[in-house]
Amino acid sequence: AMMDTQALKVSVRSSSPLVKWMERWAEGAAAAAAAGQEGTKELRTLDDMPGPSVASFAWDLFAKQGLSRLHEMQLEGVQRYGPMWKASFGPILTVHVADPALIEQVLRQEGQHPMRSDLSSWKDYRKLRGHHYGLLTSEGEEWQGVRSLLGKHMLRPKAVEAYDKTMNSVVSDLIAKLRLSRRPEGLVTDVASEFYRFGLEGISSVLFESRIGCLDEVVPEETERFIQSINTMFVMTLLTMAMPSWMHKVFPKPWNVFCQCWDYMFEFAKGHIDQRLTAEEEKVTRGEKVEGRYLTYFLSQTGMPMKTVYSNVTELLLAGVDTISSTMSWSLYELSRHPEVQDKLREEVLTVLEGRRMPEAADVARMPLLKATVKEVLRLYPVIPANARVITERDIQVGGYLIPKNTLITLCHFATSRDPAVFPNPDDFQPCRWLNRDQTHHPYASVPFGVGKRSCIGRRIAELELYLALARILIEFDVKPDPERNSVKPMTRTLLVPENVISLQFSER
Repeated sequence: AMMDTQALKVSVRSSSPLVKWMERWAEGAAAAAAAGQEGTKELRTLDDMPGPSVASFAWDLFAKQGLSRLHEMQLEGVQRYGPMWKASFGPILTVHVADPALIEQVLRQEGQHPMRSDLSSWKDYRKLRGHHYGLLTSEGEEWQGVRSLLGKHMLRPKAVEAYDKTMNSVVSDLIAKLRLSRRPEGLVTDVASEFYRFGLEGISSVLFESRIGCLDEVVPEETERFIQSINTMFVMTLLTMAMPSWMHKVFPKPWNVFCQCWDYMFEFAKGHIDQRLTAEEEKVTRGEKVEGRYLTYFLSQTGMPMKTVYSNVTELLLAGVDTISSTMSWSLYELSRHPEVQDKLREEVLTVLEGRRMPEAADVARMPLLKATVKEVLRLYPVIPANARVITERDIQVGGYLIPKNTLITLCHFATSRDPAVFPNPDDFQPCRWLNRDQTHHPYASVPFGVGKRSCIGRRIAELELYLALARILIEFDVKPDPERNSVKPMTRTLLVPENVISLQFSER
């Protein structure tokens, strides 16, 4: 069945929606057949599953700096134990799955209201402060309601295209800021911090339809503090979740700092929301027409409690920043080290624009290499190196094992996207691998935005922001590596980020 599926995929890659539906059906049938074959064999239990002892796993995490190397530990796990293994830390047992077909089996059994891993420290903070949950932290019916509402404005292509003018004005400010930040030889040190501010300004313009000054010559103090709060919160997330709850009493600082960061992030978002809604009320009082096209407006019009609006906007703000910053940094880092790809990509952009200097959302459809470049960067450096699921409704079968319900299952995306059996020369930057019609990959091998109902709701907005920014930067500049620095590796900080600063030369074209 899998061979039939591969053949079908190759032959009908660009055909009609009906055939694409058949392709998906065939994939589903293949996965079901695989699960069915497993059902006829003797199922193994978690006791039979390989994995490190509690002591050796704890040693890897803490003594060998495992918290910043979690992505590398996935690769080590595959080498030692195969595509599935278990690891216990304190009372929590996690099943790691590092094979595309097995990840597909998990996700096809996730049920109506998929549950991500229990972001326990995030939820504990919200309970402590009396905040509501947002899209990242809510589950079940509560999550479904907000997801459906936001999906209309964030996932429909036409709705997203409406943001391209707003995005382009933010990109114009980014290019001005890059020019301002350059040293005489064109070097911009620590590009990730510039792109971090760009990401925050971009998501703010979509959420509030107003600007918060991230790309001004002098960044407002409250905006700078918000950026620092996100950075620190992600580091503290790993620490607070790795520490058993009794340790919080002995070492209270990580938890206290974690709460202070969230306090400021909620305060910052609430301030901007209240400011916009007050301005609108005043317009209505004056008899003026109010037309909102920004997300906070849509949320506030639904009648949902304001606490739910605040929590969702806060979570969307922080989710829209690292995605852009890391992917922009890695994209230009790789393009600077592969000038032949950079030249081809620039040529594609200039050909499509035919003399215009401002790409629009509709232009991107005719830029396959641009899309392939972003895909390849996200394969090599997935912003979320591992995702997780907790199947709450029933026990499931994966890879010949019976996994009891409520087991935490870690989906090792970093390992699958660098698997040489799926991607030849997996550590090489080769965007063309996504353009070769004859070379198909398992659809679950590289899923940087997740899959299914709990996939990233900001995907289309993030992609549009990346496409417009990369296209414009290549029109304006030749991007070259920093002659003083060697290669940069990724590290885990809850998300995957560059281990050292990335500095690049931006030469005027």
